[in-house]
Amino acid sequence: MGEWSFLSVLLDKVQSHSTVVGKVWMSVLFLFRIFILAAGVDKIWGDEQSNMYCNTLSPGCKNMCYDRSFPLSHTRFWVLQILVVSTPTLIYLGHVLLVIRRENKLRRRLEQKRGKNGMIVVPKYSDEHGKVQLKGVLLLSYMVQLVSKVLLEVAFIVGQYFLYGFILMPTKISCSQYPCRSLVDCFITRPTEKTIFIIFMLSMAVLSVVLNVVEMFHLLVSKVQEKKRRSSSCLSSRDLQSEQTQSI
Repeated sequence: MGEWSFLSVLLDKVQSHSTVVGKVWMSVLFLFRIFILAAGVDKIWGDEQSNMYCNTLSPGCKNMCYDRSFPLSHTRFWVLQILVVSTPTLIYLGHVLLVIRRENKLRRRLEQKRGKNGMIVVPKYSDEHGKVQLKGVLLLSYMVQLVSKVLLEVAFIVGQYFLYGFILMPTKISCSQYPCRSLVDCFITRPTEKTIFIIFMLSMAVLSVVLNVVEMFHLLVSKVQEKKRRSSSCLSSRDLQSEQTQSI
């Protein structure tokens, strides 16, 4: 789990700048993908190529069968998937930290000028505690990283199908190409256990897609409702001003 600690620290910082659904997605990523992968993958998979048994002693035959059936091992595929899918979120975190840094500089500059003209312009995206509001450029950046995560997750789900075929881990694989001298059967260890793990990781990827889509709709609906409230409050204030003017 130590090799995931740096990524976990970075993603943990994103939680304070995410929505409620985004926090749920982060929990799914931590608990059900990174933690499970780091804790159980070595015991379930290990060195799969050396643990595979073939009914031949031809040099290189087992290596060729494994490479043809699994061009990329499941474990490395899932590690690559987690790293790539997390990249848009880390880019968004960098954007947020850049915005906070700029606005903190703006606050210090305005504090120095307060005694001269008495005018203070409030920063647009963050407060004194570093809490940001999803609007303007930050909202666009957040939506882009959500769309990017959905596209990347779908690409990896499709890629997993094209790499390994169906979800079920086969009990054996057969090959007859060189250097195998004839049709050779190679038997995979613990295929049922591996199938359960494959289904679990695939379901977590699908859940990640669903959560990101839900978060996009949540943001769109909340922003539309916020805009309606602002417009209604502006209309009510205008009506109040017109009534006061007429009464005068």
